[in-house]
This record gives sequence, structure tokens and C-alpha cells, in this order.
Amino acid sequence: MISREILDKYDMTIGIECHVQLATTSKLFSGADNDANSKAPNEATSPIDFGLPGMLPVLNHQAIVLAAKAGKALRAEIAHVSRFDRKHYFYPDLPKGYQITQMYQPVIIGGLVEAPMLDGSMITVQIHHAHLEEDAGKLTHYSDFSLVDLNRAGTPLIEIVSEPDIHSAAGAKAYATELHRLMTFAGVTYGDLYHGNMRFDVNLSVALKGAKELGTRAEVKNLNSFKSVEKAAEYEFVRQIERLEKGEKIVQETRGWDDATAKTSSQRSKEDAQDYRYMPDADIPPVVLSDQDIADMQADMPLLPAYYRTSWQSLGLDRSVIEALLGNQSYAVLITEIQTNAGDDAARRVAHWFASSVGSGDEEVATIASNFVPEGYVELATMVEKNELSSTAAKEIFVELLTSNASPRQIAEQKNLLQVSDESAIMAIVDEVLADPSSARSIEDIKAGQEKAIGFLVGQVMKKSAGKANPGLAQQLIRQRLEQ
Repeated sequence: MISREILDKYDMTIGIECHVQLATTSKLFSGADNDANSKAPNEATSPIDFGLPGMLPVLNHQAIVLAAKAGKALRAEIAHVSRFDRKHYFYPDLPKGYQITQMYQPVIIGGLVEAPMLDGSMITVQIHHAHLEEDAGKLTHYSDFSLVDLNRAGTPLIEIVSEPDIHSAAGAKAYATELHRLMTFAGVTYGDLYHGNMRFDVNLSVALKGAKELGTRAEVKNLNSFKSVEKAAEYEFVRQIERLEKGEKIVQETRGWDDATAKTSSQRSKEDAQDYRYMPDADIPPVVLSDQDIADMQADMPLLPAYYRTSWQSLGLDRSVIEALLGNQSYAVLITEIQTNAGDDAARRVAHWFASSVGSGDEEVATIASNFVPEGYVELATMVEKNELSSTAAKEIFVELLTSNASPRQIAEQKNLLQVSDESAIMAIVDEVLADPSSARSIEDIKAGQEKAIGFLVGQVMKKSAGKANPGLAQQLIRQRLEQ
């Protein structure tokens, strides 16, 4: 185990390349279905994807629109002229023998991402560029043979390349998390990490503190969770330091990550740009965009996370609640709509219910979320404010409200959860409890200044009312009687 003293001798430097699968209907250069999740192998394909002779690519216009939206979310410049190139690297799962990408004139130039850290600070990561490219297919390896599935071949991607501005594993996780939010909120991608809609390549190097040059980097490929990004960075930082402390050199290479062992392993030596033999693709005309073209593509941009963080400042929400709400765009839209139409108090209550009761990764709830009706949640918040429901009952109704067409009041009545706030009715129960001999000790303790003893009496009132009495009112009436 390497000591903290040795770790502190070195600086970590990270740049991240992220492949973002675009939410288009068809592929980047063919009319084949872009959603292959439920398809049989090689079903979502066309002659273009198979690289058959004479088949020419036709650029998907919607991919350019989504690239413009991605650029807006990244606060980047959209190139007025961008071009496609051929990357001549042997892909067994790309039959034509090269990948169509953008090397020299990418569509997105510059940009930055500001990501919140756990300690409340912000990390700012500059974007070098982002380019459009097609994905490769998928190989499945067996003992003595491999099978190819070209469903993914030609899938439209934006590869977002950051500057090496990240200097901690926690910072890498924060950046990846915020980048995912930006791309999903902007409608650029569906963001399904499990199915690889976004994949992160972590380029990490270490160098002695104060060194003028960065160390040799290793690239950990195809990470598909924020936790993996963080853990892979932590492991690779230690691995490289251990080698340097032994006097060994770091090899520039591509490494894989194993979640089960929490370790990286060498896959292949890392090529430089010249090894790919880039050349312009003569089959695809340049993409030429005017200022008006770009403005039109970006005109219907949805609200992004920074907007919600700013608009929710008046709600006084904890940072953890805000980040939980931003884990699902539908929650953020709903809370803001409630805030606008019903005020901060209602929005604050609903925000806490969502943050504490619903997971951001719940696919079923995420699907339901698109049909959220703000009026129901406002009604529920109002019922709590009027003391018609206890906080426990409100949470129970909230969970049912996620999947029910009934109103909160209908649910409360069906479940017998409405709280009694009729002062005369509760006073009658209070008198009954105070007259019970079992309450005598608690009454004496309260009069002797032991305030906690009132909890027993309130509990008795709740028990006799079958949980329907307003506990706050019950306590108030008990004190009132004992002061007489």
C-alpha cells in the first residue's frame, strides 16, 4: 500500500474524451434504425453500414442540428465550415476499413463545463473541441472464433474532448456527471449509460509537483458510469506512481477497466494521429452553416442545469437535494413549473419529496415523469400546509401519486389518511387521555419541567384517534389544559 506521503509528491492531470450517441432516428450516414437495443444482430443495418461497393454515405441533417445544440450547452462556437475525414485504422467491425470522423475541421470549437463538487465548489473544465463521427460495430469473442454485429456501426456520435484541466478523481466524476446532464437536458442524447449512450475515456498522467511538463498518459477506455470514472482515475493514479517510484517508465497505452476487480489492464499501445493516416472524405461535402442556420438550430434549446440551480436559490434547498433533482430532467421541469405557478413553499415541499422518495435512475419513474401533472403535487403540498395530512401520510400519498390518476384527496380518503384538525374533536380526546390514570406520571413530570414527557400524552391522543389527530394541535391543547 503506497503511503499518503508518496502520493502527495505527485500531481494528477486528467483530460476526458466522451463519446455521446446522438438521439437521431437513423444513423449518421444511412437510413438504418439508430436504436438497436432490442434488435437481433445485424438487423439495424443497411448496405452502407456493410460497406458494400458503390454505397455512398448521406449525412443525417438531424445530427448537425443536435451538434449545434450540444455546442450551445457547452458554451462553444459552432463552425461555419466543418468537414469529414477518413481515419484509416483497422476496425474488424467497420467493413469499409476506415472510420468517418472530423479531424481537421470539427463542428464544435472550444467551450467549457462548470461542474459542482461535493464540497460546494465548482470545477471549470475547458473543451478543446467536439467532432462528429460514426461508431464502430461490436465483436463478440468465443474460444476460437469471433462474431460481428454491425447494428452499432454508423451510429452518430459526438466526441467531446476536454483540455487536461482536471486534477482529482472527484473532479473527473463531477465533470462526467455534469456533462451527462448538459447533453441529456439539451436533448442531444438519451443518456442511457447502461446501453453506452455516453462513454468516457479517461486520459491520466502523473508528474512530480512543480514539474513543467506533464507525464506520459495512459487512456482508460469506455467507462460507462460516473463511479467507474472516479474509481479508474483513483486506481490509475496509484498505479503510475508505484511504477515511477520503482524507477520504471509509464507506457503510453490504452487500458481497460474491470468493475469487478476495480483495476485497469493493458489492451494495446496508444497510436498517435499520424498512425491513423487521416485524409479528407471525398464522398461527403463540407457542412456550411450561416449564422442564421446556427441560430435556428439552437432556437428551441431546453433549459439547462445552471438555470435551475439559479432559479431554485429562493427555495433554500440543500445542495444534495438540488443535485438529486437534476438527476432527472422531468423532476427539474416539474419543480420549476410548481415554483412559477404555486410559489416557493409548494415547490420546496415537492422538491424534498422527489429527492427523498424517487431515485434518479429509476427507469419506470423516469418514463412516468413525462406525464407528471403539477396540479396534483400542488394540491398535496396545500393539504400538508393546511394540516390535513401528516408528513408521513403525505409521503405515502406522494409515492402513489406517481403512478395514479386519482387526486391526492381521493387517495387520502381511500387510505383513511386525512388528519383531524377539528379543535373540539381533538380536545375531547385530550380530556379523555388526561383523565386516564396511566397519564398521571407524565402529567406530574411535565409540571416538574420535564418537557419530553409530553410525547407520551401526544402518543396516546394519536392512538385514540387512530392516527388522524393533528399532533401539533394535540400538543398545543394538552399544554392548554395543563395550564388551567
